[in-house]
Amino acid sequence: METTLVLIKPDAVKRALIGEIIKRFEAKNLTIRGMKLMKMSGELADKHYAEHVQKGFYAGLKVFMTGSPLVALAVGGEDAVNLVRKMMGATKPADSAPGTIRGDFALTVGENLVHGSDSLESAKRELALWFKDGELV
Repeated sequence: METTLVLIKPDAVKRALIGEIIKRFEAKNLTIRGMKLMKMSGELADKHYAEHVQKGFYAGLKVFMTGSPLVALAVGGEDAVNLVRKMMGATKPADSAPGTIRGDFALTVGENLVHGSDSLESAKRELALWFKDGELV
């Protein structure tokens, strides 16, 4: 069984989509192993998005992600990383298929509701940033 990180981004929290997003994961037999409602600090943003810090779009992303609460989830299940990525849909909402989270609810590329780890290695790194030892069930 794999565990992956999902961030329900501030735009989804503001639009009251937390329950809908979690419901979709649970309907696919994925398990919520950890959950936190919190504000992302600037330091955590820099660590989480380390590969993007020097890119032109990062300043705006950091403001968006640290500006209001988000939900961090540890989602577990068979092939969780790939399944969650498929359920989220493409980064660009216009390219996301109906039935995916982004395809059904996302409005813009910059505010596309969810983040999911892109590989098992990324999931391990990201989960360690968001959850301390012993916090996952």
